Amino acid sequence: MVQKGGFAMGAPIPRRLFTVEEYHLMAQAGVLSEDERVELVEGEVVLMTPIGSRHAACVKRLNRLFSTRAGAKAVVGVQDPVTLGAYSEPQPDVALLKPRADFYASAHPGPEDVLLVVEVSESSAAYDLEVKIPLYARAGIPEVWLVDLDAREIRVYREPASGRYRQAATVPRGGKIAPAALPEVVLAADEVLG
Repeated sequence: MVQKGGFAMGAPIPRRLFTVEEYHLMAQAGVLSEDERVELVEGEVVLMTPIGSRHAACVKRLNRLFSTRAGAKAVVGVQDPVTLGAYSEPQPDVALLKPRADFYASAHPGPEDVLLVVEVSESSAAYDLEVKIPLYARAGIPEVWLVDLDAREIRVYREPASGRYRQAATVPRGGKIAPAALPEVVLAADEVLG
């Protein structure tokens, strides 16, 4: 077996994983700037994909649709952190949260606060499918939508169990969709996809 730098080639390289607390301290100390688009995923600080105009427009549409149709039944978070245990704090594009009087001023929401997470993909569908959606399932997030702008569809994941979602469906253009926790908040796929 070939060795390089003391490690056998093909063997996993040990990594220094960061906790959510250490991640916050790095931001406070200026190691991570406020303008950096990063999130903490399983202990690793991950650069987020730049936001294209189609992606930004979809997030704005979702924000308006959820804000007007859910009203006081949910708090709409847009690209805000959700703490998923000690080693992960992703920033989903949109999150519908249980209403709380302080609007989560005392702490970022955790899995128990989340009704729905929406990730919008203009070019990151593979990463979202392989990393983010399983992360949400392991944390027990009850429902995730992946709005795939390139495929022009919305993938819906529900019922997390054993680190994956037991229920998956695809809503194409012309279809309708509603969060399981708020079935009265019906959206047309065309409204979401633009």
